[in-house]
Amino acid sequence: MIHAIARGPLIEWPHLAHAAQDLPPRVLVRTYQRAPVDRWDPELAAFAPETIERLADMGVLLVGIDTASIDPASSKELPSHQAIRRRKLRVLENLVLDDVSEGDYELIALPLKFMTADASPVRAILRELQDSLPCSDH
Repeated sequence: MIHAIARGPLIEWPHLAHAAQDLPPRVLVRTYQRAPVDRWDPELAAFAPETIERLADMGVLLVGIDTASIDPASSKELPSHQAIRRRKLRVLENLVLDDVSEGDYELIALPLKFMTADASPVRAILRELQDSLPCSDH
């Protein structure tokens, strides 16, 4: 989980660089202090397509964001969606990341099995990582 809270209309690489050491294959970005779950936000933060490309170059396979889209709400060309498609990444949008601290988590995202759709709702949860699991001698 990387925080890029209130960084403007596009998430650029400098907004994520502070957390770019040893990125995991799934990267979630929090842009809201509090997600506006009760209204549409026409000024939602989105990914710059160059940021998607750079994440893909670093081995990221999935990006997630707490806004309704990885592209600006007014976009007709959807360049970040095109970069996702071209680079064969997966995307999670509309995540509620309020009160989630920056750091590493286990992401569990279970989609519905739609055979003819290009997207699906998911039940996504984050679980704190355990330093070590108890060992059993049995």
